Amino acid sequence: MSYTPAIEFKGSLLTLMILHILENDGEKIAEQLIEKVSKVPDFFKQAPVVIDLTTVQDINDDILSELITLLREQGLIPVALRSGNFEQNDIAVKNNLGILKATQSGRPQQIVENDNNETIISSTAKIIDQPIRSGQQIVAPDGDLVILSTVSHGAEILAHQNIHVYGILRGRALAGFNGNTNARIFCQNFNAELVSIAGQYQVNEDLPENLRGKPTQVYLEDNILKIEPL
Repeated sequence: MSYTPAIEFKGSLLTLMILHILENDGEKIAEQLIEKVSKVPDFFKQAPVVIDLTTVQDINDDILSELITLLREQGLIPVALRSGNFEQNDIAVKNNLGILKATQSGRPQQIVENDNNETIISSTAKIIDQPIRSGQQIVAPDGDLVILSTVSHGAEILAHQNIHVYGILRGRALAGFNGNTNARIFCQNFNAELVSIAGQYQVNEDLPENLRGKPTQVYLEDNILKIEPL
């Protein structure tokens, strides 16, 4: 009788949302988390989240437990804790979270599974020559992402560096998704659901009306998101 494997483990890494904790203040963390989720609930709904304690490693154990509970109450799915000490890791395990160690860069690795429509033009850039449909997610983990066609409502595009969209940008565009504050978004026809640079974002309702349908660029200046004509 031949053996047919029913499961297979692979080392593929997926794109995850990272929640960087910057202060040891439970009330402030909870207030800002609830505020951010309330602005774009569909964006955060059932999103897997890694809690990163690289910046604040002495966070109070009670605050960490409450944060895990709050994330679940807000519809997110905490999946792992990063850079925790022994006690913090124990709390994570008791709450069914995994444990991740810090990388040399201090940030989690974020890689994506390939899409059939992509063409890799170098080790750090990616170009897509077909429309990005609703529900699709395209990521350039190392460099720029160039979209030669339209990004539909409900689609999501992410890049470590810059994003260029030569068709209509209707979906979500996240440049510098792993903390690259020098990243920019360039598009010829701007009508995005959400734009983000290094975690700073604006949703469609808050976007400048005078730029809708126009060539536009998005970038950070003094940690403030700027949206201007291209």
